Amino acid sequence: MNHQIDSLAYTNRLRGLPPTHKLSFAIALLILSLVSGAIVQLSIAFWLAVWIVIYAGIPGKLYLRLLSLPLMFLLTSLPAFVISGIQLNQIQGIHADIWQGWGISMGNFYLYVSNTGLYQVSLLLPRTLASTSCMYFILLTVPFTETLQILRQLRFPPLLTELLLLMYRFIFSLWAIADELWIAQNSRCGYRTWKLGMRSLGILIGQLLQRTLVNYRQVSLSLAARGFNGELRVWHSYPYKPSQRYTFEAVFGCTVLTLLSVVFQS
Repeated sequence: MNHQIDSLAYTNRLRGLPPTHKLSFAIALLILSLVSGAIVQLSIAFWLAVWIVIYAGIPGKLYLRLLSLPLMFLLTSLPAFVISGIQLNQIQGIHADIWQGWGISMGNFYLYVSNTGLYQVSLLLPRTLASTSCMYFILLTVPFTETLQILRQLRFPPLLTELLLLMYRFIFSLWAIADELWIAQNSRCGYRTWKLGMRSLGILIGQLLQRTLVNYRQVSLSLAARGFNGELRVWHSYPYKPSQRYTFEAVFGCTVLTLLSVVFQS
């Protein structure tokens, strides 16, 4: 999936727009999603879905798969927010916090569905969806090298940008190595049973570490052979053309969402 994401960042329909415009648009919506209410946050998520799927031409199934990753992580953490526990001798003080009387006694403890927890989830879910949509907009429409170029223009430390570039490169290397090892193990029925699968997974992790170190040495030698002096320079020659339509729509939409946020919070 990583290679597909990187490929879409270079081939999407918004590729010709200046990356500074796209980054400014996503950052503005990200800030707005952190300070606004649930209605505005859901509007941001829906609006960015239109930009990503319709305007940028990203496949809808892929975008839904990407959204499902953080949402599944959020769903696994919901019980920690929703379910609360208290000792039985203190149950009289939390009747107002029990949601529709949903609770169960377990020994000296009483577990119940908390109204406070449900309220926290109602705040967390739309905020997570909106902020994740902002990050995916950057990931799917702005190539990572262009993001680094903007960071260099903003006078970020060269060491930070070079580390980000090398880390991004190694993500693809690790993914490719892990995929090759998994296919080789799976073809030999290495994950047929749970015990055998755990053993194969341990071997895969060990081999992944070993091959990563070898890959790191090869990258270091190749950089040294090319006279690496601590800075990686990337040439950018892509002609960017600002779009009046997209610029107007982005400014107008952000203004409307900001006004809605002020109205709902007042």
